[in-house]
Amino acid sequence: MNKIILMGRLTRDPEIRYGAQNNTAVARFSIAVDRRFKREGQPTADFFNCTAFGKQGEFVEKYLKKGTKILLDGELQNDNYTNKEGQMVYGMQIIANSIEFAESKNAQGGGSDYAQPDMAPAGDAGDGFMNIPDGIEEELPFA
Repeated sequence: MNKIILMGRLTRDPEIRYGAQNNTAVARFSIAVDRRFKREGQPTADFFNCTAFGKQGEFVEKYLKKGTKILLDGELQNDNYTNKEGQMVYGMQIIANSIEFAESKNAQGGGSDYAQPDMAPAGDAGDGFMNIPDGIEEELPFA
């Protein structure tokens, strides 16, 4: 079984190409994934090169840009080749099977075109629960 799940942010805008024969979208991008445990003097994130084909590639082209936080499900593939000096260069890439947004557009700082209703919290009761004003039970769907 070859399965990888990553959550991270795009480090640059994706590069999109279309296949000459079948016009399939090929999107290449990289994501930075924060390390779970951070040690002093060590990197705090890992960077992964990713490729998405077909409908996933079109999704990447249309909706993703530098800084977008995504959840990616894919497969790890060798990306090895021999360079001009005859030396073997080893690499890895992630082939995306599915991609989802990992945060809202507002959390990205993208904002929206419509006004949000005022949803001010009713206040903390000091015990970790929110105070609910009296007489609101009729409006709650689960009361």
